[in-house]
Amino acid sequence: MLLRRLMEAEGFVCEEAGSGDEALEILRARTFPLVLSDFHMPRMDGGELLKEIQASFPETAVVMITAVSDVNLALRCLDAGALDYLTKPFAIEEVRARVSQALEKRRLILENRAYRLELEERVVLQTRKYEELFLASLQSLADALEVKDAYTWGHSTRVQRYAIAIAQELGVSPSFTQQLELGSRLHDIGKIGVRESILNKEGSLTEAEYAHIMEHPVIGWRLLAPLLREMPHALAVVRSHHERFDGRGTPDKLQGHEIPLEARITAVADSFDAMTSGRVYRAGMSVEQAVAELRRCSGTQFDPECVAAFERAMEQQSFPRPDWAAVGAARLQIVA
Repeated sequence: MLLRRLMEAEGFVCEEAGSGDEALEILRARTFPLVLSDFHMPRMDGGELLKEIQASFPETAVVMITAVSDVNLALRCLDAGALDYLTKPFAIEEVRARVSQALEKRRLILENRAYRLELEERVVLQTRKYEELFLASLQSLADALEVKDAYTWGHSTRVQRYAIAIAQELGVSPSFTQQLELGSRLHDIGKIGVRESILNKEGSLTEAEYAHIMEHPVIGWRLLAPLLREMPHALAVVRSHHERFDGRGTPDKLQGHEIPLEARITAVADSFDAMTSGRVYRAGMSVEQAVAELRRCSGTQFDPECVAAFERAMEQQSFPRPDWAAVGAARLQIVA
């Protein structure tokens, strides 16, 4: 009662509680910046009340009140989160000073907490901006590659779409899908190192020319490895999308499930788009013919599970073939 009168004389609005349980009920009804709590109370002592306040009302400061003989208890309460303590009997001036100090500490703590949260939000936002800029730069690089070849314009975007559809059928995790999305978009980035005369050659490739083109998975992997250290699934797509399920692929002759799932998925998506894409020297297959070829090579070139997942995705989604004449014209306009 004395403390209440003193605080009200100083201009504070106060509530008085006869126990820790009653104090918690009052705190649930109203917000208070400061609690002055005795240590010895019925049913719930001051230490228990302090824990409850910190758990449920973290913005409420607590000052413990104890007898001189219980100073060690008060110190333990300070370690547990109390901002200060008063010893009985206490002087009025001491109460004023301790309450003012506790409220000032509370203000500084809350300001510091708000500043940290704001800083964390700024860091997250800035990091996201850098990531978006980085990914946009990589995608621009992939677009620049496709400008080299009129008939690969849009290829990586379509492969990305097919790969994501397969992944959804297989029920992979969101983080896996995110990396697959980037890896499939960049899977042919290594063709930047392939001579244009070979890339745009009309007609069949010689054995040496084919071997030169098939260097692009390793070239792409070396190009992106320093940039995508935190995205191993994306890197695996770039390096291993030309591995074969029977172990006769490139560059590492991986077999079966030694080949990363993301690469097995992209291999199906990449081959389907290559088969349905027209060239100067040949027309693309129909969707039905391409799917039949995937099915024929299931278990040798392709993972049967990925082929089956692609077929299920085909039944649920429409994958229209691009208008190759329009694609070529668009490419010529861009080059011009």
